[in-house]
Amino acid sequence: MATQTVAAHKTAQPEIHYLNHAKGLKSWLLTLDHKRIGILYLISVVFFFIVGGILAVLIRLELLQPGQTLMTADTYNHIFTLHGAIMIFLFLIPAVPAVLGNFALPIMIGAKDVAFPRLNLASWYIFWLGALTMLVGIVTSGLDTGWTFYTPYSTMTSSGVTWVALGVFILGFSSILTGLNFIVTVHKMRAPGLTWSRLPLFVWGLYATSIVQILATPVLGITVLLLALERIMKIGIFDPALGGDPILFQHFFWFYSHPAVYIMILPAFGVISELIGTFSRKGIFGYKFVALSSVAIAFLGFLVWGHHMFVSGQSATAATVFSLLTFLIGVPTGVKVLNWVASLYRGSIWLRTPLLYALAFLFVFPIGGFTGIALGTLGLDVPLHDTYFVVAHFHYVMVSGGLLAFLGGLHYWWPKMFGRLYNEKLAQIAALLIFVGFNVTFFPQFILGTQGMPRRYFDYVPEFTTLHQLSTVGSWILGLGLLLVAVCLLHSLLKGQQAPANPWGAGTLEWTHTGRLPSPHNFERTPVVTRGPYDYHLAEEIFGNGHGDGSSTPAVIPAQGQAQS
Repeated sequence: MATQTVAAHKTAQPEIHYLNHAKGLKSWLLTLDHKRIGILYLISVVFFFIVGGILAVLIRLELLQPGQTLMTADTYNHIFTLHGAIMIFLFLIPAVPAVLGNFALPIMIGAKDVAFPRLNLASWYIFWLGALTMLVGIVTSGLDTGWTFYTPYSTMTSSGVTWVALGVFILGFSSILTGLNFIVTVHKMRAPGLTWSRLPLFVWGLYATSIVQILATPVLGITVLLLALERIMKIGIFDPALGGDPILFQHFFWFYSHPAVYIMILPAFGVISELIGTFSRKGIFGYKFVALSSVAIAFLGFLVWGHHMFVSGQSATAATVFSLLTFLIGVPTGVKVLNWVASLYRGSIWLRTPLLYALAFLFVFPIGGFTGIALGTLGLDVPLHDTYFVVAHFHYVMVSGGLLAFLGGLHYWWPKMFGRLYNEKLAQIAALLIFVGFNVTFFPQFILGTQGMPRRYFDYVPEFTTLHQLSTVGSWILGLGLLLVAVCLLHSLLKGQQAPANPWGAGTLEWTHTGRLPSPHNFERTPVVTRGPYDYHLAEEIFGNGHGDGSSTPAVIPAQGQAQS
């Protein structure tokens, strides 16, 4: 009887986890818990994504008909510039590393936190300091240079370039500190037995991203700081009227900004690897090639910036070299895509929402990659330069790499973040709307570009009306899908069923060695790793009974061997 009373008392004790172990706003604003900092980043980047998304809708509404529809040409310049700057610097760059990486990476390697928790919190405050500094310039004077801040216009315009440049400079420190933290954490805090050949591929993606963040971001910081000094002190670095060289700005800017593409893409590659490995119930085909290709992409990304400058007057030799290097970087990227497809082949496909986003990525991203090869070809880039073909290519790479992977990862780790399951059917409908809406929005822009429609124009000849209208309708479908995602996830927070500890039957440590919600220090004791993260050919009970619907009866998820028999 006494034993039963003690057991009942233990059962009645509330579950202590990272969300409830400390309460109040102060506990969040001063937290050193990497998981809570990930949630703070989540709230932040979603806020800026909403702002950038509203600006995108305004752009498409203006382009619904030829002539002035909603705004003047000058207002349009401000709107599309702010859309690009907000989406790049305040959403795409921090989204996957700062949100999903902060939450999942330490748990995935068996650590209790990142190496420098205070530095981690400081990076979030620096992020907001940079964002608020940008906001000062946006509110007081606007921004009309395009997100690239090209000189000499950016040194002459009366808009808030100085404040925005200083804001980007500050944001760079947040990115550098996050990268530094992740590199030290991966090197020094892996659990016993977790060798480099057993690391989850998401960790490999974040590790390669961190290298790029540390090496490339200082170049952007120096560039925008010099731009601000040019405007304030008139020192003649980029302004040709003062003896400066505007092409020098382009070299500096793209030396960072092309590697910055991989700051957005490499962690997304890691997310896709996790989703395909988990929902195909099969080890990632060619694990070592997929892992090392992330490092190869990080290295080669520093060598191809000149393909953005084929029409800038650089020598034919330099243009040819940059073109060949652009083709070369497609090799490790192609290795990843082919290995993901091979991993799905004859796997036990479990078609859940995260996998839908991964499959959408596998459709969308190669289109962005192939059109990138086209733009890296000298004979094609010259006529397509600064047309809507470039706009479409950019979004097929960035939205697939940034948005689709982020949404897939968010749905995947949502039950571990908040301990709740979302409505699977509603989430799948939202994913389908996003996929359809995205392609209807941006694929017509490839056609517009080949027909000569220049980008950044707020008006166009009547012959382009049908394709612009189709693109605008697609943006409405895309917006509806994103709104449905918000409804689905917010509903899960309020009324969603409690998630089991491992709803997907996944094999990485955050699923196999933590409870429904991770404890404040992740693990009761440090796990010892004796297998790889994708060893789904082992017994089913090792990975738990993932079912994903909150029911008490586990669904049977076939292992790899069952799928092939």
